[in-house]
Amino acid sequence: MVEYNTEILDATFAALADPTRRAILEKLAGGEQSVSELATPFDMSLAAVSKHIQLLTRANLISQHKKGRVRQCRLEPEAFEAAVNWIEHYRDFWTEKFTALEAFLENEATNPKTKPKQGKRKK
Repeated sequence: MVEYNTEILDATFAALADPTRRAILEKLAGGEQSVSELATPFDMSLAAVSKHIQLLTRANLISQHKKGRVRQCRLEPEAFEAAVNWIEHYRDFWTEKFTALEAFLENEATNPKTKPKQGKRKK
């Protein structure tokens, strides 16, 4: 079993659980943006968007810095690595299990010795 930092995974998945935060991350994938630029498409206050940004920052998925009087946000793609590794581990695990199940079912279908015997019908 591969060990993971549960605090990092919990923070990452909690941040990704919200559609507004995922939309913010998607916007930042196109490059650095100010908080007000990030808030533009959302029907919520700047303070509400700032709370989403704070959560993303605490999860280390984005970073912020000041450029003059403007807070700029930047995506931190390496922060997704722990979540991606965790997901890949379980994808590999389940792929292996399904491959084994498929082989078992194919063997059952082609091997007449393993086919269940059909009983006589009662009248």
